Amino acid sequence: QVQLVESGGGLVQPGGSLRLSCEASGFTFRHYAMGWYRQAPGKERELVASITTAGGTTNYADSAKGRFTISRDNDKNTVYLHMNSLKPEDTAVYLCAARLPPSRVYRYWGQGTQVTVSS
Repeated sequence: QVQLVESGGGLVQPGGSLRLSCEASGFTFRHYAMGWYRQAPGKERELVASITTAGGTTNYADSAKGRFTISRDNDKNTVYLHMNSLKPEDTAVYLCAARLPPSRVYRYWGQGTQVTVSS
């Protein structure tokens, strides 16, 4: 049974930091590229960051560049999203997703973790 379980969300003040984690099970994690998406009310789902299977290549949305860092630990079947200098507009549900290269379609999805940036 495939599972992606996110954790680490919460309420943080503007300028603060959070680290999100996504633990995978039920598939061969190291074979899958991973991504972090976010979904805010009334907005389209946005791919915030992605990372290749061995972690050698990362990509970021313009809104995340310089503030967010995606990483993975294939021994722990976990992908992380470190978020610094958080802004109110970063408020959203953050979801991790997995895709099997060379497909560009994310096949597996987590349920998400809420991040709220507010004073």
